[in-house]
Amino acid sequence: MGTPTEVCDYIIVGSGIAGLRAAIALAPLGRVIILTKADPAESNTGYAQGGIAAALGPDDSPDRHAEDTRKAGAGLCDERAVRVLVEEGPRYVRELIGWGANFDRDDHGELAFGLEAAHSVRRILHAGDATGRSIGRALWAQVRPLGTVSTINHAFVTDLAVERGQVAGVWFFDQSGVRRLASASAVLLATGGAGQVFSETTNPAVATGDGIALAFNAGARVADLEFVQFHPTALKKRDAPRFLISEALRGEGARLINVHGDTFMTKYHPDGDLAPRDVVARGIVRESDATGGPVFLTLAHLDAERVRRRFPTIAAICLQAGIDIAVDRIPVGPAAHYLMGGVETDEWGRTSLPGLYAAGETACTGVHGANRLASNSLLEGLVFGARAAEAMQQPPAAAPLREDDGWKMGHERLPAGTGTPGPRPPNNGMASLQETEAIRRLMWKGAGLFRTRAGLTETVDQLDRCYDEMREAMNRVTSVAAEWKRFNLLTVARLIARAALRREESRGGHYREDFPAPDDLHWRVHLVDKIDNRQLST
Repeated sequence: MGTPTEVCDYIIVGSGIAGLRAAIALAPLGRVIILTKADPAESNTGYAQGGIAAALGPDDSPDRHAEDTRKAGAGLCDERAVRVLVEEGPRYVRELIGWGANFDRDDHGELAFGLEAAHSVRRILHAGDATGRSIGRALWAQVRPLGTVSTINHAFVTDLAVERGQVAGVWFFDQSGVRRLASASAVLLATGGAGQVFSETTNPAVATGDGIALAFNAGARVADLEFVQFHPTALKKRDAPRFLISEALRGEGARLINVHGDTFMTKYHPDGDLAPRDVVARGIVRESDATGGPVFLTLAHLDAERVRRRFPTIAAICLQAGIDIAVDRIPVGPAAHYLMGGVETDEWGRTSLPGLYAAGETACTGVHGANRLASNSLLEGLVFGARAAEAMQQPPAAAPLREDDGWKMGHERLPAGTGTPGPRPPNNGMASLQETEAIRRLMWKGAGLFRTRAGLTETVDQLDRCYDEMREAMNRVTSVAAEWKRFNLLTVARLIARAALRREESRGGHYREDFPAPDDLHWRVHLVDKIDNRQLST
């Protein structure tokens, strides 16, 4: 009996904003299959509380939005990708509004724009404190009636099917555990981020970096993986989930205070509580260390009823933890939130492998540089999901390499079995890293908010050895999706840690205590990794 096979024109892996927007564009042209790892609504899009940024206000412009994006990106934004984002973004947001995305309005019925960190004007559109959910509903309302689009839920993709150097489909486990093949002329990876690589994260359980691992292990280039954004304000209460406390609260006047009730962020940055996220995250940790107590977010000085109306989702979840956000201090701390790096693409979503495309947090267009500007993530998924769909309609082609166009990339090929230079320490219980939680704890300790050569070297040594062992074992795994999930997490953790060890400076979301300043002379480059598949058995 042969392998069960699905044949279609286009495959989309992931059901967040990028994948859904691509599906809408591709539906008139052929059969589209969306593969989702869990329930279709379980994506980073649905968890996005903050908002979507677009230059739609009377005092705003794409040029101003571009300047804010570049400034946040700390010298590593790709100019072409930034121009695409800010110039095409308003059109796609208006399209969303036409499709029923219910953004907040002021008393006159006009769009209400919010302010978030590092934005020079109020340009953030919110749908209460559940913007991603509202956008997801609007997109699904467009997708569901499309007769050419079908969804396979609880499907876990394990490999890209590569034929004669071109991606031609995916292998996946279906809900019953049967391994199947889906073939198509073009595959879009829109699997979201990788926050679950760290033990402290705001991301849902599905955010394990699967798309990045799939692309890398198939031979595609990945870039900028050392740049991880740690959100400064996740709920930090014993026995409560690490729930995101949106930056929109600070945009509406919430204040960070220390254990003594004093504000403190102006000690660390002139923009205070609305400084860039990486600065605020490190400021919170340093203040907690200095005072010996927790850090809190407070809205007690604001109108209580307005606070509860403006942030109903956050209010309800905090109430379950015994916190009334309108009057009580909210204990907060940093958590892994967003990955600026990913599968390297051009501004059309094309990767280095013909037939393979990527969009959203899975991709690295260079639009975010070293640090994403708040609320640019939903916009990125929307704009580049649509553009990837346009490219998928053309004959498969690899993205043009960008070394000679302002990127000046630093390369390191990563054949399996290679690690950091020099002899490795003995295997002190490496088998323990076969457990997902051990990998996540190791990454938070060694490759988290504060990084050092010693901590990263130890982390990389452990991950390299475990990767070598598990890669060999995966060649024999044919029916256990859980093992593939763990392997993907390990793959992405290893790539993040290795990139962080190589970059000997601090920039954006990457902070090295032993190299605390940016070094434009040597490190204003994008680091690219590419596996040498000739070193791998198949």
